[in-house]
Amino acid sequence: MMNASSQWLDRVRILGCDRLQQVKLSAGRITDIGIDLIPPGTPEVIDFQGDYLSLGGVDLQINGALGYPFPWLTTPEPLEKISAYLWQQGIDAYAPTIVTAPLTDIHRALAAISQFQPPTNQPSAHILGVHLEGPFLNPAKCGAHPPAHLQPLTLETLQQVLGSFSNAIAILTLAPELDASGSVLPYLHSLGITVSVGHSLATAAEAEAAFATGATMVTHAFNAMPSLHHREPGLLAAALVNPRVWCGVIADGIHVHPLMLKVLYECAGDRLFLVSDALAPLGLGDGVYPWDNRQIQVKDGTARLEDGTLCGTTLPLLAMVGRLVDWGVCGFDSALRLATVQPRHALGLPSELLQQPMTNLLRWRSPHHYERLMIP
Repeated sequence: MMNASSQWLDRVRILGCDRLQQVKLSAGRITDIGIDLIPPGTPEVIDFQGDYLSLGGVDLQINGALGYPFPWLTTPEPLEKISAYLWQQGIDAYAPTIVTAPLTDIHRALAAISQFQPPTNQPSAHILGVHLEGPFLNPAKCGAHPPAHLQPLTLETLQQVLGSFSNAIAILTLAPELDASGSVLPYLHSLGITVSVGHSLATAAEAEAAFATGATMVTHAFNAMPSLHHREPGLLAAALVNPRVWCGVIADGIHVHPLMLKVLYECAGDRLFLVSDALAPLGLGDGVYPWDNRQIQVKDGTARLEDGTLCGTTLPLLAMVGRLVDWGVCGFDSALRLATVQPRHALGLPSELLQQPMTNLLRWRSPHHYERLMIP
């Protein structure tokens, strides 16, 4: 018997389903999905008109928003504003990313994020844990990371950087060729920290060794690593042929050319996921902004240092879905997966719609137009 609080959605497009579905909502959650479920005579059925219903996005690499850079947080207060803003932008969860910085700054930011208590009176994006991008990067591929604060990759320095905050870290990006002892990756694996390889000159053999000892991700594929080469395949080629390795990518069309995004998608398929790599000016528009002791210039959503070094974007994660479709990289269904399903799977998180609260759902009227599901 249908609960009085139940509501029905008809003609709903669901990822992975060939036919339009019917969706039952009870007490604000999805409780059933299928064909021919709606009882005859049910009043006020909401016609979804073939629009997609999906979970919100998950951003595993985001450096800040609304003018607040995560690496230089001193208190947890800005996280309430950022989490609320990201939820409004369609993001369900994110990994605040701390880039290479002085150790005191890293620990201060980790402490602030660890102390954050999400509000109970408003919906907001959930923090999955910190993505520590550095300081264990190859100096030759450090990009916008300040070389003066890079650290050697040893068990001792790793433990110093982690300090008492290992439980707060979800992902750690490192250059695996720097681990001369071979002990760092197994140690991180034992802590439950996902290891992502990036900012690296690793050979294919060095990358394969890293994947064999626990690394399961690649950080912003193609960027801060050698390009694919037919005689020196490198870490990216090793990742693309390894069925256990996930690849994050910045699909703004600047960090990676759309044609190479197509190559990456064809090779990695369901092991590819989108990241924004958004910097603190996310949500503020173009302009010149401070970044550590330097400045970054944001123009048309692309961020560069004063010397022209590409350092990130201010393009929201879900805006990349429509771009992938426009460029012919993949279809709408697949592009939507790259922003909502695959990032969850990369961290071993569930992606089922059943029992999801309405607050975590998006209605997509086109690849460029989405909104939080609102049922009167």
